[in-house]
Amino acid sequence: MGMEMRQSLKLSQQLVMTPQLQQAIKLLQLSRVELVELVREEMLENPVLEDDIELGSTNPEKEIQEIQSTAADPPVAEAPAPSEAQEAQAGEVEAPTENAPANEIDWENYLDTYQSGASPGSGVRPGDDDLPSLEQTLTKTESLEEHLMWQLRMSDLDEEQKQIGELLLGNIDRDGYVKDPPLEDLAAEAECTLEAAEIVLERIQAFDPVGVGARSLEECMFIQAVHYGQDDDLLVKMIRSHMGNLEKKNYQAIARDLKEPVEEIYEAVKVLMEFDPRPGRQYSSDDPHYITPDVYIHKVGDKYFVVPNDDGLPKLKISNFYRSAMDGSANAKNYIQDKLRSAQWLIRSIHQRQRTIIKVTESILKFQKEFFDKGVAHLKPLILRDVAEDIGMHESTISRVTTNKYLHTPQGIFELKYFFNSGISRTNGDDLASQAVRSKIKHIIAGEDPKKPLSDQKIVMQLKEGSIDIARRTVAKYREQLGILSSSKRKQVF
Repeated sequence: MGMEMRQSLKLSQQLVMTPQLQQAIKLLQLSRVELVELVREEMLENPVLEDDIELGSTNPEKEIQEIQSTAADPPVAEAPAPSEAQEAQAGEVEAPTENAPANEIDWENYLDTYQSGASPGSGVRPGDDDLPSLEQTLTKTESLEEHLMWQLRMSDLDEEQKQIGELLLGNIDRDGYVKDPPLEDLAAEAECTLEAAEIVLERIQAFDPVGVGARSLEECMFIQAVHYGQDDDLLVKMIRSHMGNLEKKNYQAIARDLKEPVEEIYEAVKVLMEFDPRPGRQYSSDDPHYITPDVYIHKVGDKYFVVPNDDGLPKLKISNFYRSAMDGSANAKNYIQDKLRSAQWLIRSIHQRQRTIIKVTESILKFQKEFFDKGVAHLKPLILRDVAEDIGMHESTISRVTTNKYLHTPQGIFELKYFFNSGISRTNGDDLASQAVRSKIKHIIAGEDPKKPLSDQKIVMQLKEGSIDIARRTVAKYREQLGILSSSKRKQVF
C-alpha cells in the first residue's frame, strides 16, 4: 500500500490556559498578606506600577477606561468566554480581557492626559528621610536557644564541654526538653563519652528557665522540685512512680500505693501544680498573627450590607515618571508599552478578585442569614456546591475564594470556610450544622460541675434532649477538636 500526502480539516477542543487566566487564578487563592507581598514584588519588577495608597488619587478602573478611550482605534472586543473544560480547570475565574496590540494604543496621549496628584517619582512624603524605617523600630524577641547559649558562654565550662553543650542546646525542643535524638546518640555525635555528655547536660539543667534540658516530664518535675526546695520523699515518690495516676487525677490509687492519707496526697499535688511542665514555652519565638478581614458585613436596620476591606491593600496606579521615556528610542517605547500592558492586567485581576470575593460573601449571607441574626447555634449545613450553583461558578472557584479569607460580622471575625459545615440530623426540624453542634458541646461542658464532669455519653443524652441525634464517638471527636480534655482529666478534686 502506497503512502499518500493529503490535507484534511479537523475540529477539536483544547484546554488553553493563557498567562492572564493563570494570573487571575493565582491571585484568587492568595490570602490578604500573600496578595500584598505579590504586589510588592510586582512593583519591584515593573517600574511602571506605583502604590497610590498615601496619595489616594485616580481609581485604577478609571485608568483602564482612559487607556481604552485614548487608543487610536476602537477598543478590541473582550476575549471569548472559556470552554467548559477551562471552567472546570480554572474554576471559572473571569480572566481580564486582553487589550489591543501595543502599536494600536496611543500611550503618549494617555500619559499626557493622565494627571497625577504627585510629582514624578512620588510615593515618599517630605521628611520621610529623617525618620527611621519600620524595620529599625522593631525588636526581636530572644529565643530559648539564644537565652541558653548566652548562659553557656557565661559558664565556667571548658571549651570542649562548651562544644558538647552547643550540640545539646541545638537539640532542645520548643518545650525545653532533650528527647530526640537520645543522649547516647548526641554523645556519639560529639565524639565524647556518655558520662561527659551527662555532666554537661546536668549543668544545662541548672540554667534558666528552671526545668530546661530534661529528658522526660518526670525529670523536669524533679528538677523543679529540687530547685524550689520541695523535694520531700512523698513528692519525689509521686513524681518517680505515679505520673500516670497524677495525669488521670487518680489520687486514691496513689494514696493506697504509698500508704499515705489522701489529704497528704492532695497537699503534695497542690505543690506539684505550681511547676511548669513546659519550661521552654515562655521563650516561644512564634510571632502573633493578626487577622485583617477581607470583607465586612454591616447591619443597618434590618438589612445587611457587604463591604470590601481595601485598607492596607496597595492602590496601584500607572506611574507618571515614565512619561518622558515614551519620547525616547523605539526599544524604550516598546519596553514601556509592555510594562504598561502587564500593569493593566494586574490591576484588572485584583479588581476581579475583589468582585468574586464579594459575590461569594453575598451568597453565604443569603444561606446563613439566621447565623448573622441569632448566632452560632443557628448555623445551617452548607456545602461548596450550594454557593457555586447560586452564583454560577465552579466549586473549585468557591474553594479558592474561601481559603485564608476572613469575614468581619456582627457575630465576630470568621474564616469564610467556617460557614461550610456538614449536617447533623435532628429528630424534629431541619438538620443542624456540625459547627453549631460543637458550640453546643462547648456550652454544655462549660456549665458542668467541675467536680463531677460529664462523660461523652452523658453529653450525648443532653444533646438528644435538644433533638440532636449524635453518636458518642462523634461527641468525642468534636470535643478533641475543641481542645477539651476527657471527663477524667477535667475532674477537679479540690
